[in-house]
Amino acid sequence: MTAAHGSSSAPSSRLPAPVLLEERRDATALLTLNRPEARNALSRELVAALSQALARLGADPSVRSVVLTGSGAAFCGGADLKTLRDLEAASAADFVQEANRFKDLFHLLGAFPKPVIGAVNGPALAGGCGLASLCDVVLACPEATFGYPEVKIGFVAAMVLVFLARQIGERRAKELLLTGRLLGAEEAVALGVATRIVSREGLLDMALDTARGLHRGAPSSLALTKELLWRTAGLSLDSALGMAACVNAFSRTGPDVREGVSAFLDKRKPSWTGEP
Repeated sequence: MTAAHGSSSAPSSRLPAPVLLEERRDATALLTLNRPEARNALSRELVAALSQALARLGADPSVRSVVLTGSGAAFCGGADLKTLRDLEAASAADFVQEANRFKDLFHLLGAFPKPVIGAVNGPALAGGCGLASLCDVVLACPEATFGYPEVKIGFVAAMVLVFLARQIGERRAKELLLTGRLLGAEEAVALGVATRIVSREGLLDMALDTARGLHRGAPSSLALTKELLWRTAGLSLDSALGMAACVNAFSRTGPDVREGVSAFLDKRKPSWTGEP
């Protein structure tokens, strides 16, 4: 297991615990938000560490998927309280800088070219719920809760709004964002905020098993499928089908599709290159 918090050196007993833990499980990178004493709240340090890890893992061909989870009893409680207190003395430029940190993190996660599985081991609130919602598969333990309570402290879940309505529909998103109410795991699955419920004891194993199952697909196919889903949202039918036709034709010219067809005909497992 490695630690990611701006340094690649292993922590000693004199150093504070790293805010992000990184571990490789075969071709899956396991990222663990590691501020359990603060419900894994998104401090500036944690946002930076997670952003750096995603940028690096996205470009690493040996990584086929990412599992994101939290340490302790929570997945992620949203913004850090210290950061909120600092806002009292912040300038307009500070507000813009802080917003851009979250914007860049959400963009990295939303546009990540490989499958991301969220293993939600407890409350996922505000920005933490945003992180979970941007995962491709969201597994939740029975004790997990989800919600966007920003309006209750005068904030706006602005960046979450951009993708939440696309995922669960504007009417449902509006109700969640305007009321700020929390969802239990069962309702989260029913609304499409989470994918399925898994026991706390089996949560991580199920997330890793899910990742391994996704590895059967060609890396280029997975990346293009994710990108097409994001890019066609909101387009007219003609524009969406036009873009889909281009991707359809492009995907048939690369080495992965040739390998896939050859492996199918030869009745063997494919050996993917990851190139489109």
